[in-house]
Amino acid sequence: MSVIRVPRRKNLRLAALISLAALFAGGASAATPPGFTLGSPNVAVADPPVPRPNTATCTVQLFSDFTFSDFSNHPYNYAPPAGCKGPWSKVVLEGDFSVTAGRQFDRTASLWLAGSNIYFGTTEEPSATVAPSWHIERDVSDFSSLLTSAQTGQAVLGNIVDDTYTGVIHGSAKLVFYKSSLLVPAAQSPDAVYALSDGGAGSPVNLNTGADLLSRSITLPTNIERAYVDVFAQGQQGDEFWYSCVPNEVADEAESCGGGAYREAQVSIDGQAAGVAPIYPWIFSGGIDPYMWRPTTGVQTLNFLPYRVDLTPFASQLNDGKAHTLAIGVTGANSYFSVTGNLFVYLDHHRKVVTGALTANTLASQPPQATVANNLTDTDGVIGGNVATSASRTFELAGYIDTSHGRVSTEVKQTVSFANTQAFTINTTTYNQAIDQRTSVDSTTTTREGIFGLPVTTRLQASYPLKAEFTYNFDDAGNYVSAPSSVSQGFERQFSKKAGGLTLYRTDTSNTIHTGDTLTFTDNAVTGHSGQASTQAFRFSDSLGSCYARDIGTNSGTLASVVDGSGCPRGRILLLWFTHPDGSPDTSRTETPYIF
Repeated sequence: MSVIRVPRRKNLRLAALISLAALFAGGASAATPPGFTLGSPNVAVADPPVPRPNTATCTVQLFSDFTFSDFSNHPYNYAPPAGCKGPWSKVVLEGDFSVTAGRQFDRTASLWLAGSNIYFGTTEEPSATVAPSWHIERDVSDFSSLLTSAQTGQAVLGNIVDDTYTGVIHGSAKLVFYKSSLLVPAAQSPDAVYALSDGGAGSPVNLNTGADLLSRSITLPTNIERAYVDVFAQGQQGDEFWYSCVPNEVADEAESCGGGAYREAQVSIDGQAAGVAPIYPWIFSGGIDPYMWRPTTGVQTLNFLPYRVDLTPFASQLNDGKAHTLAIGVTGANSYFSVTGNLFVYLDHHRKVVTGALTANTLASQPPQATVANNLTDTDGVIGGNVATSASRTFELAGYIDTSHGRVSTEVKQTVSFANTQAFTINTTTYNQAIDQRTSVDSTTTTREGIFGLPVTTRLQASYPLKAEFTYNFDDAGNYVSAPSSVSQGFERQFSKKAGGLTLYRTDTSNTIHTGDTLTFTDNAVTGHSGQASTQAFRFSDSLGSCYARDIGTNSGTLASVVDGSGCPRGRILLLWFTHPDGSPDTSRTETPYIF
């Protein structure tokens, strides 16, 4: 649920209105995305579809036209496709959602199978004249071990429908299975998936404070070679605009939310720090000013990407046959973060027990802690200056295991940084807050098999830039008159894999959005808006020739332009079938520490 963000002085919250052989399989056929119509107010995003191989397919419908008009969960049953026996080269989740015209909040949506999360995102808000519909896709090949047998699942999408909030949400979802072949090999999917959710049929867990944990006790196989956990952490209610919050001691002066701006997810094993997951500043379709997000939503608003944490250095600890407590917490949570995760493990199929040791964990001695510089000044009742928050940690995690194919050592070196500066100008007629935030990650994993084995090094660099500015203008009586707002938001990801000094694979992903709008008020109620305009630019390329580029422009709430292929060879989009152009993690194929 989103609200228009307004300064706290008025104590108002206005409801939102509104492998090389694979290369010879032929380039890639990508599923055709929904068509674009210039002048249309319907949802239009530049995000790429999931690329598909040119092989036979089978489809399993998970559910059709579910109606979401309350907060009850919607169960469904899954059975493996009879005509497509695994292993599969790829499995893709497709979902189609819509909401009827009227008034409705944005809502959080999630899909679950055997208690594991297979989709997490939010919905678009409708208007009195627009009933938006949208399509989502996600590569779910990592869940193949669950998909080989019958499972139960559920859709979680709470929604209120009454005399005020009239928009009814509908949704359908299916899985598309792609057969493997000699030229289109099966994905190296994890051998098992363990849900980090509510412990039941599947639902996120709410963490209200930084001390709260999503915690699960799990007894794992004793022959784990690699382990990863995908983390989702979504700010809700008081934490929806967490990037605009300041420390409690200056919250009144800055007329903003308290709790500070520093947020970061922590992963632990048996209470020991084991990894860090930076949090993306997702903005819901009703957030700040809902008109800014029509018809193009914020980065990943409709389809969140998880952050993948490598737990492989801890494999020897997880292999001891005992129950282990895996937990996720959110530093700075201030009512509240909605959190879930999936643990993926790869096994040694030729040894029942794999032993080894954890050899380094410098993260354990570096608790998450931010530095805050309060530079606010009060000059005759006029507030100015800024509040700057920063945090950075560099750490190493290392371990080895003795497998059926020799000793394998894994070393993870990572730097995670956070910086948030909020500048304020507050007087009797104006409230202005300008936010400049960036979260960045630089992570290198080196894997070596045997004493003389060639080291394989993967490097991930990611950055989450956010710039937002809110201005509220008041009349002499202190009533709202207008509120111009602007947001620039990005998702940058670069990945490379090397064997020794030879580059095996490299990708670049960039998703940027710039948007702005001005609300107008009468008697402190929103009565109109003007100047809505936005642009989204999505770019993906890899070292094997893939290239995706789409630019979208909107104006006054309708689609104004769509340009494909800018910067690609001959202006053509080409996506090799095994790529992840959306920037999602891919340790089942291209990002595995092993060579293609």
